[in-house]
Amino acid sequence: MNLLHVNDKRGEYPPSYYAATATPLAPFPMLKGQHAADVCIVGGGYTGLSAALHLAQRGYDVALVEAHKVGFGASGRNGGQVGSGQRQDQVWIEKTVGRENAHRLWSLAEEAKALVKSLITDHAIPVTFHPGIAHACRSEAEVRDAHAYAEKLHRDYGYTHLEPLDRAAVRHLIGSPAFAGGEIDRDAGHLHPLNYALGLAAAAAKAGVRIFENSEVHRVEPGPRPVVRTSAGHVTCDTVILAANGYLGQLNLDVASKVMPINNFIVATEPLGDRAKDILAEPVAVADSRFVVNYWRLSEDSRLLFGGGESYGYRFPDIIKTVSKPMLEVYPQLRNTRIDYAWGGTLAITMNRMPCFTRPAQNILSASGYSGHGVAMATLAGKLLAEATAAQTERFDLMASLPQPRFPGGVTFRSPLLVMAMTWYAMRDRLGL
Repeated sequence: MNLLHVNDKRGEYPPSYYAATATPLAPFPMLKGQHAADVCIVGGGYTGLSAALHLAQRGYDVALVEAHKVGFGASGRNGGQVGSGQRQDQVWIEKTVGRENAHRLWSLAEEAKALVKSLITDHAIPVTFHPGIAHACRSEAEVRDAHAYAEKLHRDYGYTHLEPLDRAAVRHLIGSPAFAGGEIDRDAGHLHPLNYALGLAAAAAKAGVRIFENSEVHRVEPGPRPVVRTSAGHVTCDTVILAANGYLGQLNLDVASKVMPINNFIVATEPLGDRAKDILAEPVAVADSRFVVNYWRLSEDSRLLFGGGESYGYRFPDIIKTVSKPMLEVYPQLRNTRIDYAWGGTLAITMNRMPCFTRPAQNILSASGYSGHGVAMATLAGKLLAEATAAQTERFDLMASLPQPRFPGGVTFRSPLLVMAMTWYAMRDRLGL
């Protein structure tokens, strides 16, 4: 069973709100016959498109090969949140790599956020960056921890964009009594993720990148001149960049042992009209403190886009049922509201929830496993992959120095073992333990 095909039609975007409102981009051809390039990139999401664009700007001859359409995977389906920092907090990072490298990693993450904003501006990508992400805590203890962490970032990292929220403030902002408080990050934000991906593709193509769609890679052969093979053609190159994330499959077992696909789901309601102001008082995005995070925001036509629930197998569950449960726990007043769109997608996680940067074989580079924090970090990963290809390896090596344990059970048994662990954490979360 192949995640590239089991839940989706070949060469088509899922029936999402994003696909329905995307700015059209002319299709790219299928890879046929023999091709040569300096660099061949496998995967047309944020990582691959950013790498392609940055390499082309450096003068490299780049071919990008995508199994479906650019932005088909998590890059075109996610919650659209562009968060601050790394996926793990700075306390964990300091303990893991020391204060000096923790500061370097914080700076990289802030650069990632700024890079998204600058790419939108520099390439006239048809998306609006809406500022503001709120973190909604369900217990007083979580609120205290969040406020203490905001103070730490201010004190130790000079980050001044976090505003604490007490119970009354978070209820006013979110329109729900479910939360005890939280904070809002005014420098983070949210955007239309598929239009962002399509804009990156257009910019890369304009810079000279040869993009091939509907060209599933079946094998990558490492060596002095690696070869990327599809059913209808192949690319011989100097360097291969693996940028398939949760859709990597069996292309590289070393990466697959450390990066695991999981599924996440989103629904979009009918337009809420005047009711929208009672859902969110400001046009910000929200993520809550559940172990399996719920996240939401309003679309530009006043729909609630609400994400929640995970699965760890191949086939998606009943998405409306899966997501409606947590949505109605937050907003019971939406019980009779129509759901117009429901879709799922596959992202990738690592054991420690930090991205996996690696050189898995001769002349092959890889970055993946953003663990739900990928809009900004995957964009930066593409830039770091371009730097490493050009023998400027310091920043790539910093990310690659993070410890990346393999999933217990290997590629074959990692999923059932993860299901057991995640079920325990979800039950603990529900019980408030």
